[in-house]
Amino acid sequence: MPEAAPFQTDALSIDKVLVRKSERRLYLMDDGEVVKSYRISLGDNPTGHKLYEGDERTPEGDYTLDWRNAGSDFYKSIHISYPSERDRELAHAWGLNPGGSIMIHGLPNEAADMAFAYRGLDWTDGCIAVTNEEMDEIWQLVANGTPIRIVP
Repeated sequence: MPEAAPFQTDALSIDKVLVRKSERRLYLMDDGEVVKSYRISLGDNPTGHKLYEGDERTPEGDYTLDWRNAGSDFYKSIHISYPSERDRELAHAWGLNPGGSIMIHGLPNEAADMAFAYRGLDWTDGCIAVTNEEMDEIWQLVANGTPIRIVP
């Protein structure tokens, strides 16, 4: 696993992240209240729970944001603890690999002047993407170990 970057906090205390796939929204929560909201992009095949590597779906369920990578192929990334034991069991029952490396991240590092073209599209392989500016904010506000719930 990549080494965790130092965590800095603002006045906010984010205790949960909620993703509503159908709304294409990610919410930062503090004691049950939404304190920040972001428009997100999902996998190319966003409907339904991730079943196997390569299905381009974003998983659904309860996970943890467990480590971060400042040097990823995308502008910063925070790892989601997919696959759970249940996810592994389901995939293996079908003889498939559940996959992994599901992250919250910014745009591809090579996006540069084309960053505008990603807005409003589902373009990831199953990750949750925001703008680079939003990723900077999430990076600062969300600590490793924060629970994340992803719902349809």
